[in-house]
Amino acid sequence: MIKLLLFLFLTIALAMPVHAQTAKIYVWRNESGVLVFSDAPRPDAEELKTKPGNIIQSSTSVDTEVLDITPQKMTEAYEIVINTPKNHTTIRDNTGSIYIAGDIKPRFKNGLEVQLLLDGEPYKAPQNHSMFSLRNIDRGAHTIKMLLLNEEGKVIASSTSVTFYMHRASIN
Repeated sequence: MIKLLLFLFLTIALAMPVHAQTAKIYVWRNESGVLVFSDAPRPDAEELKTKPGNIIQSSTSVDTEVLDITPQKMTEAYEIVINTPKNHTTIRDNTGSIYIAGDIKPRFKNGLEVQLLLDGEPYKAPQNHSMFSLRNIDRGAHTIKMLLLNEEGKVIASSTSVTFYMHRASIN
């Protein structure tokens, strides 16, 4: 009997509706055209109609006027390095072929391009990755360097120069 009464009491308590006071939310556009939401009314603000629900009342009112809500442009400091070949490496290939691989930090994103410099001159057009395959490179010492370019073509990072030596068999 006690269990039945306890069950009946819990069922009635849970079935009773709970009416919380609904907080008012106001919205307006600031000087930059960005939407601002607040619980504090303003002359140019509109009140949003909300459905009743679980609302937690704040014990203190927060003044949103002091918040800097202007979008900030984040500038990332990029770094680009040549992993392959290592500095002062001798490449032995009779076709004069060499594979060059670089690494970019932080993560490479769309719009960036990599320009390879071979002996101080641009090698082909910039590309959207840091792996290059060169063919028919003459015998002797060569320097390579990678430049990371932003969307406007401006250099935002530069690797250190790497010297490699191409060794090709000669008929002389």
